[in-house]
This record gives sequence, C-alpha cells and structure tokens, in this order.
Amino acid sequence: MLIKRKSIEKEESSRPASKSAPAKARKPKYAPVTLSEQDGVRYLHFGTEWVQGAMRIRKPNWPELEYAQQMMAWMLWLEQPRRIAQLGLGTAALTKFCHATFPEAQVTAIELNPSVIAICASMFKLPPNDGRLQVLEMDALDFVNDKANVNTLDVLQVDLYDATARGPVLDTPEFYTSCNACLTDDGVMTVNLFGDHPSYARNLKAMKFAFAQVICLPRVHDGNVVAIAFKRQHAIDPAALAARAAQIVADTKLPAKSWVKGITTK
Repeated sequence: MLIKRKSIEKEESSRPASKSAPAKARKPKYAPVTLSEQDGVRYLHFGTEWVQGAMRIRKPNWPELEYAQQMMAWMLWLEQPRRIAQLGLGTAALTKFCHATFPEAQVTAIELNPSVIAICASMFKLPPNDGRLQVLEMDALDFVNDKANVNTLDVLQVDLYDATARGPVLDTPEFYTSCNACLTDDGVMTVNLFGDHPSYARNLKAMKFAFAQVICLPRVHDGNVVAIAFKRQHAIDPAALAARAAQIVADTKLPAKSWVKGITTK
C-alpha cells in the first residue's frame, strides 16, 4: 500500500475549517512561487532562497544547472526514446530540452502546483500542449500508480521537491517500485537527490530495493546528486560509453564526457 507523504504545499488541505464546523474539502495551500534574476539567468523559488530551477534567458531550451544536465545521463544508453516523463516541472528545463531534442518522442510532465505550470508558460518559455507534449496538473504518485502507465515509459526523470528543497517529497520503496513498473524493459530513471541530507541514503536504499541497478554521478552545486536507475542490469563498458558520450556532445553540447568519467572512475 502506498502512503502519500505530506508536503508543505498540501499540509493544510485536509484540516477542517474549525473544531465546531464539519470538515470541508479545501484547496491545497502551496508555497508562494517567486522569481529572481542574475547575470542573464532567471531562477524559480518557492518563497525561500532555495533554487528550484533556472533558465538562461537567451537560451530558454538549455538546461542551465549542472544537475539538470546530469538528469539527461540516460542518453548514454538510450538514443531514441519514444516516451519520456518528468515528475516535478520546476522551470520546465528538462521538459523543454526533451521536447526540442527528441522530435519523435512523447513528452509528459507532471506537476501538482498549478502556479508552477502557469509561471513556466509565462516566464520560462514552456510551449503549450500539443501532439507530443502534455503537462498534467496532478500528483506524481497518482501518475506512477496509474495502471495505464505500466510498461510505457522509456525514460522517467524524477525531481520532486517542496519549498524546503532538502529531500524528495516521495522516497519510499513502494513509490520507486511503481516508477519501475512504468518503465519499459530497457527503461531508465534519473532522480535528483540531495547528498548532504538524511534523505539521500533513504532514497538510495529504496531505489536499490526497486531497481536492478543504481549508480550515482558525482555531487554538484551545493549537494545535488543524480542517481541513475535501470530496470534491468546494464554492463558498464567504458569504451562504448565514451563513444556514445562523444556523439551526445557533438549533437547537443551536453557535457556527457564528464558523466562517463564520473561513472567509470569510481
């Protein structure tokens, strides 16, 4: 049985209006969405100093932050994904990059907070939904538990943080088991973790319970660690990965050679 962890944004939604009045359905209260800009980069915050995403204004489809670039490390094993899903929209950096880079792929983003979706459209150049792009306002847990999504995703990118930004909102073995079930046999999941927080070990343990293989890239920024989880075991072939990385660099300018170095020098 899956149990939803309460996030800051939803904490108030289940409380009755008062002790004397019967409980009523209430809209979730979300942390405020705020923006900042510096040196040509626009940042998203949830009412705190923690950065929830970034966009270089002159390159709106480029994943500006290094951890966001690392979230694309699944490209080392998958060249032409058919369906990509993103849990947690942020500034839509990964969603926009995937939509632009893989014109044959269906790209789906799941975001609980409607204000994040709106501000991505107005301030972060998120294109409108079309035949290849769907941005859905819903709970990520509901998405991965939907039987219609079983065995449909080649790629799942998970970046689920609330206003505290210290650890993923969903981190149980049951959650990651549902993520696994959504992937095709050769599917790959990437997850943004926070290496300097107790949630890091908990998430790794839960992923290793649910997936055949989990590897981590080196820590970047102030503690972000991207984990790569495989539905089935993959051999780590340095020569093959290096060749694929060179192609990724040529095609996209992503720093894929550093990903291979981080994987193969541990």
